[in-house]
Amino acid sequence: MLYYLFDYIEKNFNFPGAGLFQYISFRAGMAAILSLLITITFGKRLISFLRKKQVGEDIRDLGLEGQMQKKGTPTMGGIIIIAAILIPTLLMAKLDNVYVILLIATTVWLGLIGFLDDYIKVFKKNKEGLAGKFKIVGQVSIGLIVGLTLYFNDSVVVREKTSAAVASIELSASQADVKSEYDGKSTKTTVPFLKNNEFDYSDLISWWNKDYTWIVYTLLVIFIITAVSNGANITDGIDGLAAGTSAIIGLTIAIFAYLSGRVDFSTYLNIMYIPNLGELVIFCTAFVGACLGFLWYNSFPAQVFMGDTGSLSLGGIIAVLALAVRKELMIPVLCGIFFVELVSVMMQVSYFKYTKRKYGEGRRILLMSPLHHHYQKKNIHESKIVTRFWIVGILLAIVSLATLKLR
Repeated sequence: MLYYLFDYIEKNFNFPGAGLFQYISFRAGMAAILSLLITITFGKRLISFLRKKQVGEDIRDLGLEGQMQKKGTPTMGGIIIIAAILIPTLLMAKLDNVYVILLIATTVWLGLIGFLDDYIKVFKKNKEGLAGKFKIVGQVSIGLIVGLTLYFNDSVVVREKTSAAVASIELSASQADVKSEYDGKSTKTTVPFLKNNEFDYSDLISWWNKDYTWIVYTLLVIFIITAVSNGANITDGIDGLAAGTSAIIGLTIAIFAYLSGRVDFSTYLNIMYIPNLGELVIFCTAFVGACLGFLWYNSFPAQVFMGDTGSLSLGGIIAVLALAVRKELMIPVLCGIFFVELVSVMMQVSYFKYTKRKYGEGRRILLMSPLHHHYQKKNIHESKIVTRFWIVGILLAIVSLATLKLR
């Protein structure tokens, strides 16, 4: 909103400083600061409100050290994360940008699903929460919307053979004098570490009929959104792990979006130039600011939990961001913490069922799943586990960024 306001002021009144809102870097910085302030300032009030309403976490006794001390800790703190993402985005970003619209829709939709799940657990005293089939339907629904939009929307394009005279290093690529050849409705994506690191989804059905590529692509989008949102949900098991990991991933994707959204940097790095993508940087910085601000209260010992309201939203947002910047095949590396946590649960459950069928007694690979509980069972303090997971997350982010040249 402020972008349009200051654009009008600059054009009609030539007000000093109004032109700053033309710069993505300035608006991204403002979005990060605003989201951080919203989370820290209003987080304490939200915690007090949740305590007053007795919106506390019902902890199951899993035999983990210090676990039962968390009983009654306010949950549903994801509300403040969502607010701290949406408010700066609505104020600082261009609201006619297709990527921004998709991310706002994803945040609201998955936030509502998570909120319903938490509401049923807390107020209806149903430990199971929202039935799994309804969660899946909700995730599939937003996946369907995102997939069809990214495939069919005319604003979602990739430019190739780009030559440009960039007016200013700070201007967004859309403001540069660009002469490009369009690749039409490209379904290309990035394959990390390979020399020719672009892959076209239409090649998957080249033997059949490429007109049905949209079906393959949409199904893939649904799978990615469902998997990453569930991975984030599973990761949110100890204080600060999901929020800190999400902040690292969000900052990494912000860098990818900034580079791919600028014609000069994308040309220099020989990566995809994706018009209109630069606006995602504003959403990403708001996302990172919200996660870091939430850590103010969620770090050990946590004063509030995000609940499914936050974790489902964070995972879904990251999935859509990765799809928008065409880095979805890098998710096992970029979102390595989420990936390993999710796989650890799948492996544990599968092996337990297999051994129970074969030997009549279920056996386990890990002491407990997901993976962070395995280390807790080894009597490692949860703050140390979280810090080490963050370090691994930072290393994975560096590896992900290195793929810009490692190909």
